Amino acid sequence: MNYRHAFHAGNPADVMKHAVLAYLLERLQAKPAPFFVLDTHAGIGRYDLEAQQAQRTGEAIRGVRRLLRENAPSLPAAAAAYLAALRNLNPAGQPLEMLRHYPGSPLLARLAMRPGDRLVLAELHPEDVQTLRANFRGDSQVAIHHMDGWLALKAHLPPPERRGLVVIDPPFEAPDEFERLVAALALAYRRWSTGLYLLWYPIKDRATSWRFHQMLTQTGIPRILAAELTWADDDRSDRLNGSGLILVNPPWQTDEALATLLPALHAGLGAEAGDGRIFWIRDEAGKPGA
Repeated sequence: MNYRHAFHAGNPADVMKHAVLAYLLERLQAKPAPFFVLDTHAGIGRYDLEAQQAQRTGEAIRGVRRLLRENAPSLPAAAAAYLAALRNLNPAGQPLEMLRHYPGSPLLARLAMRPGDRLVLAELHPEDVQTLRANFRGDSQVAIHHMDGWLALKAHLPPPERRGLVVIDPPFEAPDEFERLVAALALAYRRWSTGLYLLWYPIKDRATSWRFHQMLTQTGIPRILAAELTWADDDRSDRLNGSGLILVNPPWQTDEALATLLPALHAGLGAEAGDGRIFWIRDEAGKPGA
């Protein structure tokens, strides 16, 4: 429970994760029925890129600020919701590349919600949950729980709403985090098989990612799409070489949208190695992907 996302807000992994999340939330908005969002490892929701923690690492300089400074106009339509959220959170008329405030996944979800939609946030860190509550104080559409995110899947699924999204973004501090992530998804899917799921994972070495994908295949869950953005060669496993997302029950044509978005983000972040790619782990028919 030592991980504090304030040190990493707006880094390349955030850019990829949040651009995809914003796209999925936009797709949920396309139908009038209310939707539900559960974020199991919520963090504080809003990050100040001028704060001491962010300044100490400078990760946003290599992430969202670089993307916006050089490449925002060339991003595809799939990035529109992400860019709109950044504009919403920062002063009107201010150049995007100068943005100070960065939205975490809870705030991205809240910005996408309409009257009748509902957001449930779980956060275990005692200081972060207090900041999270302060950031959403008085908001009747947001419920915040000081609890283990893994337990939140049991406590809040299935929701009364028939539509929605579950975001599972653990800190990967525990050595068995990949196994826990697969077990949590399998449990959640048994409880709510029609929900949309978005899982984040770090890419350090290909062998670990491959084993993770194999474990996902063995759950028998159909329609599992993987999206990966890498910016360094995987010859070293002691650093973060890329960012991965698992999507279960992705909306129609999401694979086509991400096939355009990820290479654009890779170019926009100025990555000199790696790539952006998507592939099915289990395809539409539930068969293992290529």
